[in-house]
Amino acid sequence: MTCLRLIAPAFAIAATATTPALAELPDPVRAMVDAAIETGDPDKVATVIEIARSTNPESADELGTLQEAFEEDRAEAERIAAAEEERRIREAGLLANWSGQGQIGAFQSSGNTESIGLTAALALTRTGIDWTHKMKLSADYQRTDGETSRKQWLASYEPRYQLSERVFTYGFAQFESNRFQGYTGRYALSGGLGWKLIEQSDMNLSIKLGPAYRRTEFVDGTTDNNLAALFGLDFDWQLADNIKLTNDANATAEGGGQALVFVDSDNISLSALTGLEAKLNSSLSTRLSYSVEYNSDPPAGSVKTDTLARFTLVYGF
Repeated sequence: MTCLRLIAPAFAIAATATTPALAELPDPVRAMVDAAIETGDPDKVATVIEIARSTNPESADELGTLQEAFEEDRAEAERIAAAEEERRIREAGLLANWSGQGQIGAFQSSGNTESIGLTAALALTRTGIDWTHKMKLSADYQRTDGETSRKQWLASYEPRYQLSERVFTYGFAQFESNRFQGYTGRYALSGGLGWKLIEQSDMNLSIKLGPAYRRTEFVDGTTDNNLAALFGLDFDWQLADNIKLTNDANATAEGGGQALVFVDSDNISLSALTGLEAKLNSSLSTRLSYSVEYNSDPPAGSVKTDTLARFTLVYGF
């Protein structure tokens, strides 16, 4: 027994000597990891830690602990930021949280034909937790050889309520006037369901469908009231980033469009708009758009299809 008591400490010392101590992360490597963490970029942190792990395999556990702590801190910061953003949106006043675009374009020509024209539009969006509100105003005016050859006005309002991640319900009210298409006023009311078919960072596509009521006041003084069906489509596609333009202007080209179809027993009408937009800076863009207005049964003296190409300056806010 005495012999065993004397030998045991020797075995303990030998075992301790053969167990390698965990190597501490070298100071230069730790400084590199700390610098990556300081950026807050998860991809950069993962890359730096992966390199450090391959060159310092004996410190893999410590590196894993550092990465796990970073991810936990980042998740907590995102949770706090999301909660604060939700609180800000819920407490915002009626006139807060609006964003939008204003467009304006004009032309003038002289010589054999004297023409002057103006086009302007304003689109506003207010996005909340469940509700989204959209408002649009537009006007086109043109005089040729001293006579008005185009005068069109449009105003619309659309509230949306998100039922789920993909499905929403909508309301829609619109007024438009275009004497050259045969009506002084056309009113539309609709409500129904919509679906977000594509929702990605570079592409969004949604459709909506519902019953509608339309009242048309014609230039000859008659009116027409009809129940109808509405189909709507909104499409946006981010084609490219940082396209180099003149004067070192960065640009983003967007190909997007929208379409609105009303179908009733007397007339089918289609309104479609497609545009290509290039950003000059963070607020200013140029936009080339092409719109089509179609009515299957226009008043006498009016054509079925009316088109307009616009080149406008856009201010985003």
